[in-house]
Amino acid sequence: MNSDGYSVGAVAKIAKVTVRALHHYDEIGLLSPAGRTRAGYRRYVDTDLDRLQQILFYRELGFPLEEIAAILDDDSVSPSEHLRRQHRLLTDRIAHLQELATAVEHAMEARRMGVQLTPEEKFEIFGEDYQEEWEQEAEQRWGDTEAWAESQRRTGAYGKADWERIQAEMTALNGRLAAAVAAGEPADGTLATDLAEEHRQHICRNFYDCTFTIHRGLASLYVGDPRWTESYEKIAPGLAQWLHDAILANAARHEA
Repeated sequence: MNSDGYSVGAVAKIAKVTVRALHHYDEIGLLSPAGRTRAGYRRYVDTDLDRLQQILFYRELGFPLEEIAAILDDDSVSPSEHLRRQHRLLTDRIAHLQELATAVEHAMEARRMGVQLTPEEKFEIFGEDYQEEWEQEAEQRWGDTEAWAESQRRTGAYGKADWERIQAEMTALNGRLAAAVAAGEPADGTLATDLAEEHRQHICRNFYDCTFTIHRGLASLYVGDPRWTESYEKIAPGLAQWLHDAILANAARHEA
């Protein structure tokens, strides 16, 4: 340190604060410099800079100037205790910011995927087998299609209640599909094709215009992708193939 101390301009540059702020701190007694020149100019010493560092720390955490003054002027608190308190405050602040960052990431992901649900709500509604990677895979596979764009537009406005309704409809339909399979209904029969059409209309009503061509493409996934096959087999043994065949029969019935 210069033996004459630091000028207010030098302190402002070192601490990256304005000269006006330093003047204000002096005026309210928060940071009064240790000395002055014969001409009356403020001169700061190292202990003044230490106090300024403390002031700026608490200001960064949102403390009002009056409270900062009370904290720093409390003689019962040692410098070590101040450091411990600052460490605790910083740790809490970092944890809070991490929580905010996580929340923002989830919001960004939900907006990008067009699903206004938290991960917890997705698992609650769609079941324990639900995996978020499926959404990313779906975007990679169909992200450049009109159906995907329409689905994004519609689902972007859905809330938890909407998804609960959609899932309840799908659960009820799956129950009727399982019952048909258990009863031995043929996949190309009237009941099967009616259920396949109900399946298609469920998609049309809630997501996008599911043409018969698109519906046939979905049917191929049910038997071609082990994950889809497994999900339907859990509902009823043989359902994946049965639904595949019923969808193809329904498309042929309507396109005949």
